Amino acid sequence: MKVGYFVPCYVDMLAPQAAISSYELLRKLGLDVHYIERATCCGLPLTDMGYGKKSCKIERNLIENLIGYDHIVIPSGICTDQMRNELTDIEQTPEVKHIRETSHDLVEFLHDVIQVKELPWAKFPHKVGLHNGCHSLRSLMQARPSELMIPDFSKTADLLNLVEGLEVTYATRRDECCGFGGTFSIWDESCSGQMGLDKVNDYVRNGIEYVTSADFSCLLHQSCVARKHNLPVKMYYIAEILNGDAS
Repeated sequence: MKVGYFVPCYVDMLAPQAAISSYELLRKLGLDVHYIERATCCGLPLTDMGYGKKSCKIERNLIENLIGYDHIVIPSGICTDQMRNELTDIEQTPEVKHIRETSHDLVEFLHDVIQVKELPWAKFPHKVGLHNGCHSLRSLMQARPSELMIPDFSKTADLLNLVEGLEVTYATRRDECCGFGGTFSIWDESCSGQMGLDKVNDYVRNGIEYVTSADFSCLLHQSCVARKHNLPVKMYYIAEILNGDAS
């Protein structure tokens, strides 16, 4: 299996440890992983704002660099959603269709594709709050959205439960948006900030000191809110815990 490893632009710039932990974890699992160095943005910001024609240029460049892999792993749920469900403004060639069908967030790749059953190197003896971002939760279906009357499941929790000593827990309003929302946090910063504060305060009320997610975008927003208001909550991207890097 030849795996293309695509690091989204915001992860590359703001969360290098999340990218490194994800890469090292894939290598530990014995995979033939190729870091896609020339790939850039997935086009999500432009798509969010309705600029389909402008996003085409970004998408074409991206596709050129993603050809030739059995699977593509992306350490970001929101960018995986863009790749799989929103890459529709360019011609749907066989290469484009293959890339869309084989693009996976790290969690679903570990859980669904290679079906990881053990992580013997991972230890984190703490209670950890799990935040499933909106895109990961409802577009990628990594867990059961609380509004759906279907059997309960959580791919993220299944992986975290493989970590020795870790106890998965949740905020009271477990599926509520944290307020990041990409460009929304710029357009309506006061609302976005208040939503983030509500989310972090919910962790504090539940005695949660550590929080993880499959979306670093959400963790970035929440960690900034926590620092601004001096709230005792620390954020880790899920791969940092699964790879044994969290401390």
